[in-house]
Amino acid sequence: MTIPAVVSATDLSLTFHTSDGPVTALSDVTLDIKKGEFVSFIGPSGCGKTTFLRAIADLERPTSGSIEVNGQTPGNARKDRAYGYVFQAAALYPWRTIEKNVALPLEIMGYSKALKAERIARTLALVNLEGFEKKYPWQLSGGMQQRASIARALAFDADLLLMDEPFGALDEIVRDHLNSELLKLWKETQKTICFVTHSIPEAVYLSTKIVVMSPRPGRVTDIIESSLPAERPLDIRETPEFLAIAARVREGLRAGHSYEE
Repeated sequence: MTIPAVVSATDLSLTFHTSDGPVTALSDVTLDIKKGEFVSFIGPSGCGKTTFLRAIADLERPTSGSIEVNGQTPGNARKDRAYGYVFQAAALYPWRTIEKNVALPLEIMGYSKALKAERIARTLALVNLEGFEKKYPWQLSGGMQQRASIARALAFDADLLLMDEPFGALDEIVRDHLNSELLKLWKETQKTICFVTHSIPEAVYLSTKIVVMSPRPGRVTDIIESSLPAERPLDIRETPEFLAIAARVREGLRAGHSYEE
């Protein structure tokens, strides 16, 4: 059985026009992301990883080429609430409690009071934040705030989750914990996830597919299908199979001259 593509990009290029002249962020990117995949994008700063996510979300418009989300334009997918977006910062409203932050997209979409309550309870349970509904963001740790942000993105049950380096600002211990929790969440919900990261271990640990990108203009230098098992304890990172995939990611980054200015 052929697994449908949730995101399909063909020869996608995107150029920003600035006061200093044109800046090409993406160049000739061709990529299919299948339903249920966990796809990480890794590359140096400025290589177009976030720009690609923003193109999926209809926040940026391609200069040439095409991109489809669920077989339609990103604009129509946005109107259909086809995706949730988790940003680098939790971006929670400090004057709203956690449950009211999670409720925000449901309020905008006109959900009934009963359905809002059910969705809030379910998504907070998914991210292990039961009991913190009445807390304010400033009363939570950074990791808990990001979990609340993930709950908000999951609240309206979109099949596609776009995550722009959500754990990059957290310490290693918290990051490891949230990586494990995110894998559990992905298996439980069967969402398709697009995940931006600068961390090779994080990309290898989380992903079914790793997309390695070059410096600007962003190009795909390698697409790595993971051979790791579905069950991934943290100590899998010490296995030869894990280290072999990490080495291939590093080679892809070197091939793209990612450390040259």
